[in-house]
Amino acid sequence: MIRPRFYRSLALAALFALALAGTVYAVDPINKTTFGGVALQGYDPVAYFTDGKPVEGSKEFVFSWQGATWRFASADHRDAFAKEPEKYAPQYGGYCAYAVAKGSTAGIDPQAWKIVDGKLYLNYNRKIQEEWLKNMASYIASADQNWPQIVKR
Repeated sequence: MIRPRFYRSLALAALFALALAGTVYAVDPINKTTFGGVALQGYDPVAYFTDGKPVEGSKEFVFSWQGATWRFASADHRDAFAKEPEKYAPQYGGYCAYAVAKGSTAGIDPQAWKIVDGKLYLNYNRKIQEEWLKNMASYIASADQNWPQIVKR
């Protein structure tokens, strides 16, 4: 015979699972590390524009924006970002542009990047980036449309 305590435990476990499921699907507007809340895996977003390549940021030069810690290679880069964060921040909160175009999110490889019309786009890896580059304009249009809905989840 199954006891009432078993059913209470089962109900509590189900409620707990539902609560966890809700948080699993919550999308943070900024893709950041689990520990430390660092955006762009610690890379300097300004460097993509000024140096034309990914450059690791330093713990010495940081700026807090949209609930994330952004790292920079220099005080000048940090100050430029602080003045115009939207100009330098990656599109779609730093998630993979291809994934957002497909209606979801994915992490990024800071080495898989491209600046298009003055905006920084990142991809999961270089193989995904190759696919994204084949039809970039269409993927950007889809991602632009999908992003507001993804962030609301």
